[in-house]
Amino acid sequence: MSVLDSRIPEGPLADKWTNHKNNIRLVNPANKRLIDVIVVGTGLAGGSASATLAELGYNVKAFCYQDSPRRAHSIAAQGGINAAKNYQGDGDSVYRLFYDTVKGGDYRSREANVYRLAEVSTNIIDQCVAQGVPFARDYGGLLDNRSFGGVQVSRTFYAKGQTGQQLLLGCYSAMSRQIGKGKIQMYNRHEFMDLVIVDGKARGIIARNLVTGEVERHSAHAVVIASGGYGNVFFLSTNAMGSNASAAWKVHKRGAFFANPCFTQIHPTCIPQHGDQQSKLTLMSESLRNDGRIWVPKKKEDAEAVRAGKLKPTNIKEEDRDYYLERRYPSFGNLVPRDVASRAAKERCDAGYGVGTNETGEAVFLDFASAIERYGREEANVRGIHNASDSEIKKLGEETVEKKYGNLFQMYELITGDNPYKTPMKIYPAVHYTMGGVWVDYNLMTTIPGCYAIGEANFSDHGANRLGASALMQGLADGYFVLPYTIGDYLADDIRTGAIPTDTPEFDEAEKAVKDRINTLINNKGSKSVDHFHKRLGKVMWNKVGMARNEQGLKEAIEEIRQIREEFWKEVNVPGSADELNQELEKALRVADFLELGELFARDALERNESCGGHFREEYQTEEGEAVRDDENYTFVSAWEYKGEPSEAVMRREALNYENIELKTRSYK
Repeated sequence: MSVLDSRIPEGPLADKWTNHKNNIRLVNPANKRLIDVIVVGTGLAGGSASATLAELGYNVKAFCYQDSPRRAHSIAAQGGINAAKNYQGDGDSVYRLFYDTVKGGDYRSREANVYRLAEVSTNIIDQCVAQGVPFARDYGGLLDNRSFGGVQVSRTFYAKGQTGQQLLLGCYSAMSRQIGKGKIQMYNRHEFMDLVIVDGKARGIIARNLVTGEVERHSAHAVVIASGGYGNVFFLSTNAMGSNASAAWKVHKRGAFFANPCFTQIHPTCIPQHGDQQSKLTLMSESLRNDGRIWVPKKKEDAEAVRAGKLKPTNIKEEDRDYYLERRYPSFGNLVPRDVASRAAKERCDAGYGVGTNETGEAVFLDFASAIERYGREEANVRGIHNASDSEIKKLGEETVEKKYGNLFQMYELITGDNPYKTPMKIYPAVHYTMGGVWVDYNLMTTIPGCYAIGEANFSDHGANRLGASALMQGLADGYFVLPYTIGDYLADDIRTGAIPTDTPEFDEAEKAVKDRINTLINNKGSKSVDHFHKRLGKVMWNKVGMARNEQGLKEAIEEIRQIREEFWKEVNVPGSADELNQELEKALRVADFLELGELFARDALERNESCGGHFREEYQTEEGEAVRDDENYTFVSAWEYKGEPSEAVMRREALNYENIELKTRSYK
């Protein structure tokens, strides 16, 4: 196994990526035709990587468990994608994006990777525009921008509330061109089961055809994991129900280090949970915080009346409203980073000011009344309507808001039955994104030679908290502009290797292990469903490893998860057979991985005796409830090495050295 070497290039920060590209080895076009690359996952990271690698000449085999790459969960991203274009002339720059990202991640990300991300961000927008992505434009036809949490500039490009969908369609069109040329072999409805290592290198995968149940062998000279994050370890999250951690976890069990598993993002603007039978949560884009104001009643009796359905929020006077983010963080207001906004909402609800009419009572208001009035007056002036009536102003304002956020408002009304043009939305934090993931070096290679991880599947760019609109940026940066350069440096050694055979002991062993695991689940004949165990795991994770954590709760969580896992293997019931379409079997295999990952997640949180970003330990906070970092002892990446059981995993440390940014307490006041 490789040692933990981040392979960060020497030289000034601003020159590292350029110098690195100038000095790494290349594979000439004729030799690229001799090399196969497997890409697992076809979201923005995997899809852009597949399309670009195939365009360069490599033979790509792309795998997704969906029926089409267009169904990847990247399609659900709403609010936008960051890039340091400075189109608004408001002081943005590559350095500013770099600084905001490192600060937003609470100084727990790798400087060199983040600077490269900021540097290539500008290329992403040009690439997507060339593909026909319909970004929003201003009156003059120029690309428009809006702001997101944690920054004081407008650098987020968007397509209404459908940015992920539009970017994925652009990416899919690039893939389709290569599929048509035969350079991408597309394996839809196939799930990654295991990584095959030959002579210490990743040389293929075992996959299961989800329609027929057939277990297949696929070989390649390199394997790229682009399978997204692990938020569904909490059961309830904003992720699609099919989103899972199995690909990343399987390569971890084959020797890839797993980094910072406890760094998970709680998103502040989600539709609150409405009952125990709910299977997922719905995200309302963070872009809504641009114009929506977040508040709760100042008086507990008003909050109680709202919860009881006796008082409408529109009847609460302005002076009786607590715009708590604007009060606590005057510089950033409603645009504080996600972790700060989430904890502030929890604090208000825990104190008794929540306004949810659901079972938990947990919700705060996101109110657009001020924005509607402001936009309405602006539009009235533009149209030359003097002395406009209140109803005219409201109508014009609602039309402007509809152009910006219309599909989001429509989605909210369909789910809740409330019209957000007429009454404030109710929101509450929920599990969203995972900053932790497979450890990778500067080239995006894991500790297994030839195995790469890109997008949300890796850990490298966001530290302890991701800024809004940076997920799409990282996925496309990795796939379009980083991996296609760096993978050639490794593949240059394989131009004379020839096709990798699959009739070898390594493939035999991996396939047998997969089939044995499947047969164990099918033949178990327990008494409880897969969801029974997943929900139990989720409740432990949310209650004791969620928005706030403490030593006692984490120790209890570790023991409880271990007990759930033991019971799972004794009592889980998977109906049907292995040689057919069997979604319960698919879920069982994924939940088995979550039950291992969940324990390592809690261990990582227990070992990190500080609060930073999305990792909030109750023992380490100020009197005002802000996170207290311990830079002297915890300025490192915790990279876990698999040793057989989560309890036996060994933590390796990658020290984080900040040469261009001063470590200091985050302040958004």
